[in-house]
Amino acid sequence: MPAPVKFAYWVPNVSGGLVTSTIEQRTDWGYEYNRELAVLAENNGFEYALSQVRYMASYGAEYQHESTSFSLALLLATERLKVIAAVHPGLWHPGVLAKLGATADHLSRGRFAVNVVSGWFKGEFTALGEPWLEHDERYRRAEEFIRALRQIWTEDHTELAGDFYRLRDFSLKPKPLNTPERPHPEIFQGGNSTAARAMAGRVSDWYFSNGRDFDGVVEQLTDVRAAARQAGRTTPKFGLNGFLIARDTEAEARETLREIVAKADREAVDGFGAAVRQAGRSTADGKGMWENSTFEDLVQYNDGFRTGLIGTPEQVAERIVAYRRLGVDLLLLGFLHYHEEVAYFGKRVLPLVRELEAQLGDDEPEPEPEPASVPA
Repeated sequence: MPAPVKFAYWVPNVSGGLVTSTIEQRTDWGYEYNRELAVLAENNGFEYALSQVRYMASYGAEYQHESTSFSLALLLATERLKVIAAVHPGLWHPGVLAKLGATADHLSRGRFAVNVVSGWFKGEFTALGEPWLEHDERYRRAEEFIRALRQIWTEDHTELAGDFYRLRDFSLKPKPLNTPERPHPEIFQGGNSTAARAMAGRVSDWYFSNGRDFDGVVEQLTDVRAAARQAGRTTPKFGLNGFLIARDTEAEARETLREIVAKADREAVDGFGAAVRQAGRSTADGKGMWENSTFEDLVQYNDGFRTGLIGTPEQVAERIVAYRRLGVDLLLLGFLHYHEEVAYFGKRVLPLVRELEAQLGDDEPEPEPEPASVPA
């Protein structure tokens, strides 16, 4: 039997909500709203929260709180929730982040995690006067960043002479907590490209995918597993983005989706699409995040509608469990009205998911055997 699917939510620490639309979104990017949401989420089945990272106003995100400091605030306001802080390697040094992460991990008793974002927004880098690397080079830098971060967190006298980072006899104390769940804070990574999948197989603990249907998930899982086998590592766990619209009737859920798209902020969606398609098409093989996203997909800026978590609680639960059977370990969810819908999820959807998981019997496929894990 596979482990039960885990749930995370996008922290709305960025203004504009999770859809680029003028439809009402009863959400708020401020701390008080998010503090209450974090407590509500951990009491309604969510194990993780992911704080977003934007550094400048753009594309419907006029205001934003910085991700690492906001994550620590949410960790201190909760008891069980693990909070994942998104960071850009091009704007952080791994030694500095390692120090922040170790402190946050001690203060939260082992609940800090990090999401390494290779970067799609060229405008932020140029506005800050930082060099902009093309797609595959950004992933090569991110891989070196993760290798440095893990080494700093687990070893003393770190030495690294890389193409992007230099470490000379660097020791960090105190180190993060070494718990039965993990030897250091979990390292997440996003991306859909060939370079991202290969990098995940080689170095990451978790791989985050943009929204995908069943075929898309199978394709990505196959590639990540192959990369991990080649590296002699255990396959990283797989997280999938999805925008969840659960309503008492399917018609109501579908109408909500129709209204979101009908009221899309076209200028903001088009601007975002132009920026991210440049990032996707600049890959070595032309395959990357958002390279085939439609206008409707981009209204939820991580392709969350494509995962299809739209319908009655029963329909949504069935689709979640179908993804779990394919190998998805975690669903990263966004909502239109966070407080109300997180509570609705915990009351109406989650119990059905757990019932369906309990019914999985002898027909459940055996998990793929993993090689002995070696250090990344």
